[in-house]
Amino acid sequence: MALVKRNHSDLPGFPSWFDNLWSRDLMDWSNWNFSPAHTTLPAANIKENNDEYEIELAAPGMKKEDFKINLDNNLLTISSEKQEDKEEKNKDYSRREFYYQSFQRSFTLPERDVDQEKVSAKYHDGILSIHIPKREEAKAKPVREIKIS
Repeated sequence: MALVKRNHSDLPGFPSWFDNLWSRDLMDWSNWNFSPAHTTLPAANIKENNDEYEIELAAPGMKKEDFKINLDNNLLTISSEKQEDKEEKNKDYSRREFYYQSFQRSFTLPERDVDQEKVSAKYHDGILSIHIPKREEAKAKPVREIKIS
């Protein structure tokens, strides 16, 4: 007789987190997220073309004033801190909640390839885009045929 382990994640109604629940150390608080939504590290896409690098950071619900971008030598750091204080009053109760969100992401730029004076950023539709132009000498040159003399 052979023992077969059933994979519950293939069955509807049994997500993989259910299987993992019993294998976790319940006293390891680093495995749990008791924070409210909006406390995760924003996802980043890094693109490169012939003229520039572009970093896109997904940060919906924020304003451009919420970001701080620093360039120190070849280290680009994007950070944000946001605080809110919500108060709700009713004739029977009063509730006050504090909300704090912060993150910091750093990227090491190619030292000789980047024109640091022309780095720019914009925020539109929940995406922070940072454009990092390449220096002329770092841009790929088209194939050139060399004549033999």
